[in-house]
Amino acid sequence: MKIEGQSFAIEAARIAHDDHSEDVVVLDLRGLSSIADFFIICTGTSDRQMQAVVDHIQELARKVGQQRFGLAGYDTAQWILADYVDVIIHVFDAKYRAYYDLELLWGDAPRLDWKPPAEPPAEPA
Repeated sequence: MKIEGQSFAIEAARIAHDDHSEDVVVLDLRGLSSIADFFIICTGTSDRQMQAVVDHIQELARKVGQQRFGLAGYDTAQWILADYVDVIIHVFDAKYRAYYDLELLWGDAPRLDWKPPAEPPAEPA
């Protein structure tokens, strides 16, 4: 099963969220940039947690036929960048995210709704 582009970005965002990243954002850069189609931006809570997010996204990538073409910052875990060509993952610590402020830089990029639909409330018995 191969998934690409938007579907991969959404699944990667969900992994980041499930791995306790904060303020997960998916920016749709299609038509705005030749760098990539989607950026996932999130804030990690520790170096180990940040590395785990990247590791778990790489596990997903292997399962769905996505190849990672670059990885930077993994050892220092202040800003980890994982490049899947169409989708670039940015896992920041809080200080670096505030400093680089990619959301402001790409402020005209639409944000994708990546969260799964809410579960309907249980029927009363």
